[in-house]
Amino acid sequence: MADHPVDEKLPPLKMATTGLQHVAAMYAGVVAPPLIVGAAIGLSATELTFLTGACLFTAGLATFLQTLGIWKIGARLPFVNGVTFAGVAPMTAVVASTDDKSDALPIIFGAVIVAGLLGFIAAPFFSKAIRFFPPVVTGTVITLIGISLLPVAFGWAQGPAPAADDYGSSTNLGLAAITLVIVLLLRRFTRGFVKQIAVLLGLVAGTLVAIPFGATDFGPVADAAVVGFPTPFHFGAPQFQIAAIISMCVVMVVSMTESTADMLALGEIVDRPADEKTIAAGLRADTLGSALSPVFNGFMCSAFAQNIGLVAMTKIRSRYVVAVGGGFLVLMGLCPMAASLIAVVPRPVLGGAGVVLFGSVAASGIQTLVRASLDKDNNVLIVAVSLAVGIIPIAAPEFYHAFPENARIILDSGISTGCVAAVLLNLVFNHIGGRERDAEDVTHPMEAGDEITESSRAAAMP
Repeated sequence: MADHPVDEKLPPLKMATTGLQHVAAMYAGVVAPPLIVGAAIGLSATELTFLTGACLFTAGLATFLQTLGIWKIGARLPFVNGVTFAGVAPMTAVVASTDDKSDALPIIFGAVIVAGLLGFIAAPFFSKAIRFFPPVVTGTVITLIGISLLPVAFGWAQGPAPAADDYGSSTNLGLAAITLVIVLLLRRFTRGFVKQIAVLLGLVAGTLVAIPFGATDFGPVADAAVVGFPTPFHFGAPQFQIAAIISMCVVMVVSMTESTADMLALGEIVDRPADEKTIAAGLRADTLGSALSPVFNGFMCSAFAQNIGLVAMTKIRSRYVVAVGGGFLVLMGLCPMAASLIAVVPRPVLGGAGVVLFGSVAASGIQTLVRASLDKDNNVLIVAVSLAVGIIPIAAPEFYHAFPENARIILDSGISTGCVAAVLLNLVFNHIGGRERDAEDVTHPMEAGDEITESSRAAAMP
């Protein structure tokens, strides 16, 4: 009996090239969070390179867990795992609230470890509770993720440091605009693999354009070692701060919600529908990968929705192809010189690409909301209030200034507060009280996965 396409092992050359394609599709998404958090802490170029390499390494390990699996861990579907965007805003909030910046990463790592372990325990129960996370909730959260990260892209576009003389200069903004235009042109006039890696090509082209302006620094590459290893707890032993832990637990709920919808969608695409057992195994892989990631100086891991679009487009459904991609990620993490290449990219160039990268996340959420029964007043209220609550830290950064510092770690994360608001409002309006609801009010979890898949295809990054 022939193997299911998910379990098919392709010829070595095809396995390698298609595996690299998955890496190309998600590379920018993996390196963006360490860049954001590292910049907020003020890490040196060498330390930033180390953090980036560590995230690549741990993304590879998490991908192995998800695709190959051990025991009851891993969906054994063609999933690429990497650093989730949902954790960026809460992590930067932790950084902002930490007086001694050298403690920021240990606090973040401690919170991620606890959230990962709790998520691992909750995985089988969460797989049964997905009905409480319909598209009206997931769409709101995904939209908030993109909106919360867009200010980061705008900051990058102005330059590396607000105190610099050229911060916000016409040169920096021009480089950002050129990069954005290049990415848009590639997305509009190319096809296939080139179109899929448009953001990556835009970063390369923007960096080359920046050389004559003296905005490109090749020092990190020259100083980086060819071979290295992400030493466990390189930035210090993990610290456990209750507010940070609560914040990352909220992010874990968001991450598990997205991963569940992704598994449902991908199961349909590869003709191996994800049942409750598969979802629980996949969530165990996500959460265990997240718990182990900080040991090697990485962040919370989650499935990358953009790679689902790649599977749908190429029709290559083998999980071993994605596992090979995970192998490339590990190798890149073990080669600091390869990881340092991203440090060469000028911050304005990253800003131009970030507009597409982060904006497409918001667009993905909006597309999900379009099909989330917004003709129902209750759902409109859920979205309206949740978005308003989630945008407070962006529109009015000092809104919670009178609250205790520990509380602000959670409140200053629009993603966390918006997610909590959406879940609670959905329970109040669509579940509590046993009130009969119109059939249109409830979206089956499979439909939720389909919606996220469609939006992910449209907003596939790079």
